[in-house]
Amino acid sequence: MAIALSKLNKYFVVEKLIYHSIDLSLYQVSAIIEGVEHYVSDERGKLLRSTKLLELQKQLRKVTAEITVLRQTSAYDEMIGGPEKSGTNALEVPLADNQLY
Repeated sequence: MAIALSKLNKYFVVEKLIYHSIDLSLYQVSAIIEGVEHYVSDERGKLLRSTKLLELQKQLRKVTAEITVLRQTSAYDEMIGGPEKSGTNALEVPLADNQLY
């Protein structure tokens, strides 16, 4: 499910803003609102993506979040013949406000 950036800007505070590191140097953003995670899109419905994390932070500077993190998920913990994993191996690193006004 996606939410347009203009609509996200109207919320006073979102629970969590997540910058996803999805491939080497490619990032996209999601926000958790009322317990539901929504990917952030532009007005045409295209997901916001960038090779520069700072560029995405500039676009989302008007969004106030209780928590802001960078999430990295690795597919390299799988072993052939090993036990099935029950949880996720996502690593979340807190991000500070860069004051990009």
